[in-house]
Amino acid sequence: MVTPEYQLLAERESSAPVQAANLSVVDEAHASPEVAELYARFRETFGRPQIPGILQCFATHPPLLEHMMGLAQSMLFTDGALGRLQKELIATAVSSRNRCSYCTDSHGFFLRVHGGSPGLLEAAMACDTNSQSFDPAHSALICFVQKITDDSASITWNDVASLRASGWTDLQIAEAIHVAALFACFNRVVNAFGLPSQDLLNTYSPGTNSVAERGDR
Repeated sequence: MVTPEYQLLAERESSAPVQAANLSVVDEAHASPEVAELYARFRETFGRPQIPGILQCFATHPPLLEHMMGLAQSMLFTDGALGRLQKELIATAVSSRNRCSYCTDSHGFFLRVHGGSPGLLEAAMACDTNSQSFDPAHSALICFVQKITDDSASITWNDVASLRASGWTDLQIAEAIHVAALFACFNRVVNAFGLPSQDLLNTYSPGTNSVAERGDR
């Protein structure tokens, strides 16, 4: 299941170790045999030579790392009720809302790889649901995940009904909730460990074809 964004990263990444400002992550030089096996499985599954810093955070508890890799494979880096572009849109908007530069940058990069325009990226990062880059359905979706991020206890039946009226199915709404909630966790882990932005968006050149343009799946 090598993902297109990881194919791009495999061509560009350095082998410099991940440095977190607040708490040490588990780099490969110091990985236990259990973690080393999981890192090898990640490489085989996703085709990315460098183990992402966020996984190195989760590796402090190997069973958690294994579950996070499973979530990445079954929920985040695959089409489901929502497509990859929609998931990356949610991930970018929620991460920006949570002031997580690491996740905003990486999932903003993934959004571009999966066909998001510069305007859509800018609107997601600014959480500007009035932007003309959002169609009405996506504007409603991002309003919903912003509300989950800011005050999930205030979500009511009317919020869900409004999404249904915008054309979203119950399965899509449920998946949007799951993705937004997962990034509430991921953003806080990354920020607390002190992972810096990877500056992936700076590696996305205007001439890079998106997944949609290349016809990748």
